[in-house]
Amino acid sequence: MKDSPTETDLDRIDRRILRHLQRDGRLTNAELAAKINVSPATCHRRTQRLFREGILRSVRAEVAPERVDRGALAIVGVVLDRSTPESFAAFETAITKLPFVLDCHLVAGDFDYFLKIRVRDIADFNRLHGERLIALPGVRQTRTFFVMKEVIDNAPLEF
Repeated sequence: MKDSPTETDLDRIDRRILRHLQRDGRLTNAELAAKINVSPATCHRRTQRLFREGILRSVRAEVAPERVDRGALAIVGVVLDRSTPESFAAFETAITKLPFVLDCHLVAGDFDYFLKIRVRDIADFNRLHGERLIALPGVRQTRTFFVMKEVIDNAPLEF
């Protein structure tokens, strides 16, 4: 048996479960079973296996940012002063403690990391940037891109 399941290990029913849960994580097991045309017991067993194997990590609500006063979205490129495992580890440990950071990705190219940040407005971002972001371990430079329009955000995975 393989250590980690791959896309080819997923059959038609598994894929349908994943597609439906990505679209609507509030489906009950009975509703999901009806949509994919299997018994509720089969659906439950397969869904639990998908969680156990780490294919499904969580099912969560999508909050409308503008309705909770977080309508401004910024993408921040971060350059560290050193490219060492220790400096990356220190930055990554610190960044996970900032609740306004939605995503943090180590990248190749001109930046070391890209951050996705939700704030109230530009003034709120300016305060957080000056007090928190540039104070993170090893940060040499940041470059901020304010999102003018979200064309695609958090699209479901296709497989």
